Amino acid sequence: MTVKVIPYLVMDGNANEAIEFYRDALEAEVLYKQTFEEGPENPEYPLPEEAKNRIMHATVKVGENEIMFSDTFPGQSHQIGNQVTICLSASDSQKSKKFFEALQQGGQVTMPLQETFFSPAYGSVIDKFGVNFQIYTEGEH
Repeated sequence: MTVKVIPYLVMDGNANEAIEFYRDALEAEVLYKQTFEEGPENPEYPLPEEAKNRIMHATVKVGENEIMFSDTFPGQSHQIGNQVTICLSASDSQKSKKFFEALQQGGQVTMPLQETFFSPAYGSVIDKFGVNFQIYTEGEH
C-alpha cells in the first residue's frame, strides 16, 4: 500500500496559465490535464460556457514530485491564500476512509467520501486547524 502527500493548487480560472508557467520555470512535465468540457456530461447540470475551458484536474511532475491543479467552478468563492490544499493519495480505500474519518474530527466535511468517476473513494475536508485536505484513492472502481 502506498500513501503520497501532494500539494494541490486551486486557481480561479488561470490554472492553465499557472501550469505553463511552472512547466517553464521549474522544468515541469505535464502528466495529465483535463478541462471541465472534457469531463463526463451530466444532463441534470449542463456545463456553463464560462466553465468549459477551465481545468478540472491536472498533474505536473517537478523532479521526482508532483503538483496537482484545478480551477474553481465559475461562481465558487476563491481567495488568495486558500488555493493550496493537501491531497492524500492512497492505494487502498480503507486507508482513505481512515484518513478521512480522522481528519473530519473537529473539522468540516466539504465533500463526503464517495465513489466518483475518477476514484473509488474521494472526498474533501477542512481539518480543525483550517487545512484543506482532499482524500483520493487510486485504482479501478
